[in-house]
Amino acid sequence: MTDAARAVEDLHLQNLTKRFGDFVAVDDLTLTIPAGSFFALLGASGCGKTTTLRMVAGLEDPTEGSIRIGEKDITGLRAFERPVNTVFQSYALFPHLDIFENVAFGLRRRGIKDVKPAVEQMLDLVELGSLARRKPSQLSGGQQQRVAVARALINEPDVLLLDEPLGALDLKLRRQMQIELKRIQMDVGTTFVHVTHDQEEAMTMADTVAVMNAGRIEQMGHPADIYETPQTVFVANFLGQSNLIDGRRTGTSGEFGVIEAHGLSFMVPSDRCFCSGSDVTLGVRPEKITVLDAVDAEQVPDGHNRLEGRVTDVSYTGVSTQYLIDAPWGQELIVFEQNVVVGDRCSVGDPVILHWAPSHTFGLDPAPGRGAGIDPEVIEAERVNAHLRVRGAED
Repeated sequence: MTDAARAVEDLHLQNLTKRFGDFVAVDDLTLTIPAGSFFALLGASGCGKTTTLRMVAGLEDPTEGSIRIGEKDITGLRAFERPVNTVFQSYALFPHLDIFENVAFGLRRRGIKDVKPAVEQMLDLVELGSLARRKPSQLSGGQQQRVAVARALINEPDVLLLDEPLGALDLKLRRQMQIELKRIQMDVGTTFVHVTHDQEEAMTMADTVAVMNAGRIEQMGHPADIYETPQTVFVANFLGQSNLIDGRRTGTSGEFGVIEAHGLSFMVPSDRCFCSGSDVTLGVRPEKITVLDAVDAEQVPDGHNRLEGRVTDVSYTGVSTQYLIDAPWGQELIVFEQNVVVGDRCSVGDPVILHWAPSHTFGLDPAPGRGAGIDPEVIEAERVNAHLRVRGAED
């Protein structure tokens, strides 16, 4: 890019709404995306994230609301008139042109004669300078994706939209490209808006993540903040996994609320409790919980939340071991334990004690139900796999 330090401005979406007949795809969305940031719209299929991106790109007209970059209203501009470019999952490279000419295409259309310096600079940015005269078919999927990014960025857009850009890549290449895209964004300083359903993609690359649900933003913030402190059941389930226990707030103890659930008492920090009524869904992430053999009860630190249970499934995943624990009231809880000691694992049927620090607990409004944000097909697949593992162990 000729001037990586050029000024960019915030992207403003104001009361943005899109209806398709009676269906509301995007529902009164107001959002400011800071200039030069890497922003992710994260959500399941049908949540409105792609429709939002298409409205910013000029590929869909909003039913209501406006879109501005800085003070410039671009709502009524056609797609090619906007200072916005889009990179799609399909790459959309021209197969008959080599990589150099694919990247130069936009400059040539604008009547620029001497494209060589800008194209070479952009190919160096995406680390493909040595492959300039190859055709797209001679490149790997990750290399083709970088060509698509270079072709979009060479036109110096104010905003680069990324529509599920890594969805066609295998897992290893996808992780490599996450790092590459973040590096490129930091180098050029252009505002990136990334639409994805992949939680890892959003958390790895984005400065800010907005979790969308039913056309609205459920929660927005730094990836670590959203993961560590989800404010709704949907976010707790959609972004990672959570153990959610229905309870009732019965009082306070210093800076903590006291939650009674199934005859047990749990502590949750008052500033991590996001419900106004007395009914509370208490939550804790699986990796925050420690598993102890029942005979080691004295090792539980004072003040920790704790409960007893029995191991129903053990899955070794390399980095960690996943346990399914049957709680006394019949609910199945999940625990991730890092494999720091070789061979030190519980077995199916073992009585155990689970404990965790109150500071890792959060309290949520129970109205949506504990299943909000979980794909029913995923739940069923996990239960079938667990059943097959148990049957295999018995055989």
